[in-house]
Amino acid sequence: MDFPLLGAVVNAAAIIVCGLIGTLIGRGLPERFSDIVMKGLGLCVLIIGISGALEGENTLLMILSVVLGALLGELCDLDRRLRGLGDRLQAALHGRGGSVSEGFVSASLLFCVGAMAVLGPLDSGLEGDHTVQLTKALIDGASAIMMASGLGIGVAFSGVCVLLYQGAITLLADWAEPLLRGAVTEMTAVGSLLIIGIGLNMLGVTKLKIMNYLPAIFLPILLCAVWP
Repeated sequence: MDFPLLGAVVNAAAIIVCGLIGTLIGRGLPERFSDIVMKGLGLCVLIIGISGALEGENTLLMILSVVLGALLGELCDLDRRLRGLGDRLQAALHGRGGSVSEGFVSASLLFCVGAMAVLGPLDSGLEGDHTVQLTKALIDGASAIMMASGLGIGVAFSGVCVLLYQGAITLLADWAEPLLRGAVTEMTAVGSLLIIGIGLNMLGVTKLKIMNYLPAIFLPILLCAVWP
């Protein structure tokens, strides 16, 4: 009998293991090398976000999603809550492994945004086909090593977020498929816009509270259902 969560588990495991490897590599780098790696990653994240944002088909829907999502996120103050959790984890690690909350948020968004992050779990749940998720595991694993070398162990923790996110889509595939397939392009565009914000933060250009914008990613599901 096929295990429906195989793809999600492998993807998450690849991120966790490779994130830990990247953290160990980063610890051995002098600060000036870590800084230049971080800036280089920021440039890469920036171009990933720009290319994804340009795939959106409805600019007005993207703007509305970001505005409403930012209001919801600020109302709940998701950034403060996550950073509080990250600070506690960092204290438990005695300050090792970089900024836990920054690495967690940056990597979670990067790994959960995009067509593969939605269509892969749907294929696993509806057809038992894990090809997309296994391919994504290879890509995410390589990315996790590079990101964790600059951002620390928080990148590895993002594997838990990926498991919960993709696992939920797989288990609810029959119910979620009509909603997600219609909104995946706009979800990708909105999420990619937030990834641009992450890239700017990594470059030191801005200090955006990206977590407070997170609800914007899921608003296209609702807006696409009612949009004329």
